[in-house]
Amino acid sequence: MKLIKADGDNLIFQIGKRDKRILIEVLKFYPVMPAKYQPISKSTRAAAIEENQRLLETALTEHRRENRKQLEAMLAEPHRFQENEDGYRFTLSAAQMEWLLQILNDVRVGSWLILGCPDEKQSNSVKVTERNSHYHWAMEIGGYFQHKLLQALDRTA
Repeated sequence: MKLIKADGDNLIFQIGKRDKRILIEVLKFYPVMPAKYQPISKSTRAAAIEENQRLLETALTEHRRENRKQLEAMLAEPHRFQENEDGYRFTLSAAQMEWLLQILNDVRVGSWLILGCPDEKQSNSVKVTERNSHYHWAMEIGGYFQHKLLQALDRTA
């Protein structure tokens, strides 16, 4: 995936056919982050805090459900991917690109959490198994597409 043109508020990428399929597959993981990942408070859980935590988790779940619908609708738009001899022209507005970065971050970080927060520097590497290999793949591929989008933002700044 490569930025080919910044046209006003739109960013136009060239994406290969295989990369388009991979992007769509990694986006199917969304949402991955558990709603309980961000506690409302780290202090002792009083009844009011627990109720507020439940409300937060419910709101996050609904927000992610709505994001999922919007993501599916965006990817299904006929003009989103325009086929050409090298694959597709993939167009995003600046706001859509920021939103897509957030979606990819959820996939990447959520997969990292599921994998046990691996950290090579602390000798806590991923133990890839048949049961978790798809999360390892999603973490790496999500990071790849985040990198490509951030690279494009850097080029337009």
